This record gives sequence, C-alpha cells and structure tokens, in this order.
Amino acid sequence: MRTADLRITVDRRHIVGKLLLPDHDVRHGSGLVFVHGWGSSQRRSIGEAKRPVAAGFVCLTFNLRGHARTRAQRDTVTRAQNLRDLIAAYDLFVDRPEVDADQVGVVGTSYGGYLATLLPAERKVRRLALRAPALYKDADFDCPKRQLNLDADLPAYRRCRLDPTDNRILAAAARFDGDVLIVESELDTVIPHAVIDNYLRAFRTAGSVQYELLARADHALSVESSRRAWTSVLMRWLTARGNANGGARLRGLPDAPALLAGRPE
Repeated sequence: MRTADLRITVDRRHIVGKLLLPDHDVRHGSGLVFVHGWGSSQRRSIGEAKRPVAAGFVCLTFNLRGHARTRAQRDTVTRAQNLRDLIAAYDLFVDRPEVDADQVGVVGTSYGGYLATLLPAERKVRRLALRAPALYKDADFDCPKRQLNLDADLPAYRRCRLDPTDNRILAAAARFDGDVLIVESELDTVIPHAVIDNYLRAFRTAGSVQYELLARADHALSVESSRRAWTSVLMRWLTARGNANGGARLRGLPDAPALLAGRPE
C-alpha cells in the first residue's frame, strides 16, 4: 500500500487526510472515502481501508474538524461544518487522476455514517456503507455537535419509529439510488435497533440494500474479532458489486427479530 499525505482546504482552514493507493498503478479506479465517528480519527479508518486498498480500491481517510490536531474545536464544531469537511475531502479526492468520479463510495461509522448519508444530496455517490449510523434531531444543525449528546431526550428519540418526513437524514436516504450496506452491532448500547430499522425503511429507492449483524459486537468494535468481522462484511459487499450496479434490492423488510438473524461473521 502506498500513501500520500493531503491538506484539505475548508472554510479557509485546513484539515489533514491521507490518500491510500494499491501497490500497482491505478488510473480512474473505484474509490472509497472513509468518514470516522465522533471522538475517533482517520487512524481507525486507515486500518479499515487496508483490505479494500489491497483489493484495488483507491481510498481516502481524513480527520473531521474537532478531532486529532483540531481537537481544540471539539466544543464548537457543528454538523454543518463537518459536512463541509466531508464535501471538501470528496472534491479533492474525485479530482485525483487515480479516481473514477463515477465510481466513488463512502464508508461511514456512527456520526460518520450520518454525514455520509447527507453527502449524496450534494455530490455524486455510487455506494454507501454505513456501520451503526447515528441519528439526531434536525434542530440546531448549526449548533455545536457536542451539545447534541447532552440532550436527555436523544436516547428516547432514537428508539422512535420515524419516517423520511420526520427527519432530514431519513429524507436524504429516501432519495439515494445507489447501493447500500447497513451494519448493526448486536451489543450496541449507543445506536439502538430502532435507528437501524429507520434507516433500512428509508432507503426505499436505493438500487440495493444489504443488512448485516455483527454478532457479539459493541458500538466501538472494542475487540479485534469484531473489527475483523466488520472488515470482512465490507469486503464481501464491495467484492460482490465491484464496478457494477448488481445486487437485488431488499424488499418487504422483516420485523426486528427476523432482521437480527442477518449473516454474522
């Protein structure tokens, strides 16, 4: 794997990223943008990207504002700013000669999955891989993101059944027409199954929707076996689709107990 450090300009400032390339030369290849979760960094994304890079994908990782070197902004950064971070990272990535702009996917974890779902409304995205995607209330999109976690009503909100008309992230999902992978952790205490179910029902116009459950995994994938399982699920999904539109849409979604019988690693 070859790497190159990148400086990404956004709002007259810079965030850092890393371009990850296969050992062989690539021109106009399939690309993946990795978006880390709240409180994480691109270091975690680099580990997740190693197998896709080895399989021939060109990958980009980067640090959202409020993380890593910009941690001082943690108390003030907003969802709107972090979305602009992602857009700026995407724009730099698709302008690379190694990347086919028509074959770009986004891999988002938790808060990163939330941001990733919003990106197709702004830019062209072929596929979305969402692990434990987060859900927030629509209000105060320009207020500090950290304050959202202090909302005592947020856990109850995440257990509600919501439709695309109820939340902007679900509305964005309902408009997406590419391929989707949604991965849930069986022991997740941060993102309840109701959130996953809301996402699954929202992707009504997607070309394909695949659901996977990581057995005995927590939200952070704190044990190595869970991290390997997540990477294996991602690779199976990417390999099955390659550069094509393939994949049968998941129709007639089953109820929650049946969904929990997904294909654990």
